[in-house]
Amino acid sequence: MFLVVFIIIVALIFDFINGFHDSANSIATVVSTRVLSPKLAVAWAAFFNFVAAFGFGVSVAKTIGKGVIKPEIVNEYLILSTLIGAIAWDLITWYYGIPSSSSHALIGGLAGSAIASAGTGSLIPAGLYKVTLFIFISPIVGLLLGFLNMLIVSWLFKNSMPSKVDRWFRKLQLFSAACYSLGHGTNDAQKTMGIITILLFTTGYLGKEFYVPFWVIITCHIAIALGTLAGGWRIVKTMGHKITKLRPVGGFCAELSGATTLIGTAVFGIPVSTTHTITGAIMGVGSTSRLSAVKWGVAREIIIAWILTIPMSAVIAAIAFKIVAFII
Repeated sequence: MFLVVFIIIVALIFDFINGFHDSANSIATVVSTRVLSPKLAVAWAAFFNFVAAFGFGVSVAKTIGKGVIKPEIVNEYLILSTLIGAIAWDLITWYYGIPSSSSHALIGGLAGSAIASAGTGSLIPAGLYKVTLFIFISPIVGLLLGFLNMLIVSWLFKNSMPSKVDRWFRKLQLFSAACYSLGHGTNDAQKTMGIITILLFTTGYLGKEFYVPFWVIITCHIAIALGTLAGGWRIVKTMGHKITKLRPVGGFCAELSGATTLIGTAVFGIPVSTTHTITGAIMGVGSTSRLSAVKWGVAREIIIAWILTIPMSAVIAAIAFKIVAFII
């Protein structure tokens, strides 16, 4: 019982770090366009991270809990090692200001621990293929939606005074930032829910039926909201300034595109990266003016981090599993 409680606490720490690490994704556009101060932007994002608990179901949590590795091989050591791998990679990328994916760090950790425990046969290929496929699909969808939304808005307001457009979209960006934070909260908090739920299920605390308890839902959303409040200022600079220069209209289009992608995938139970999605959307918005407006060198560095996240977190988790199993 003590070990289960300890691992749940570690999972909530990961959820907090997820919010801390990814808060920049939620607030970078609204801060870089100076619509909100950093403190107000963080509070705004954290509030909607929490509100997301009440409207979008738990499909992503079920995918994480039952769709990546075979539940029968799961035990406390495997879940603890998974979390160690994900947290370690999150902190490494946060330290260097790289907007990597907490979601894929968790999935990589889960896969690495499972392989260390029971070999490659413990993986569920269909689930991993879906996750891997959406590593590439989600930023492309974000990019295309960002590009399309920016074109539509530019055409609709082509005869308007730039100062008037700025005033309108400063207000509208509050709405788009809220939508993005809802998408971030519902997609990312559910990944920790899935980890806690599979731990409870395999240790016999849920009975014979796999379901996500309400207290797990609320606790995970509180943890990610508190993490967002703590902020991830190193990554704000990369997301808000280094990729492309944003105005309020661009921030609105990027956030709305990211929110559409995240909420849509959450409804269908697809665990995508909020980081990948908003980065793609920002690139799409920036490329509508000219391709050189996007700093593709920075984008290339981010893409390399995306590719490395699953294998690196898997390796760390596999090593952690061997150490944990030896010690405990």
